[in-house]
Amino acid sequence: MTTLETLQDLLIAENGLTREQLTPEAELTALGIDSLGFVDLLFQIEDRFGIEIPGDNPNDLVRIGDVVTYIDSLRALQRERSADAERLSAGM
Repeated sequence: MTTLETLQDLLIAENGLTREQLTPEAELTALGIDSLGFVDLLFQIEDRFGIEIPGDNPNDLVRIGDVVTYIDSLRALQRERSADAERLSAGM
């Protein structure tokens, strides 16, 4: 399952939206996701994707596609850090 599909499933379950509404170009505010809903979404993303979102809430996530790109970048960073930690522990 892609990041987009997983995010769509999460938004469908939590906000009663349809997959057709949740295109990469769809704006979060147009979908009824306000600032409080956005913070809640970030917590759900952490849980669903097993990632940690840095303390500062990103302000440049306007569209569904922006959120997908952000999730993918955090997941890549997490994998990179895990690989670094494994290399360090193997070298000791």
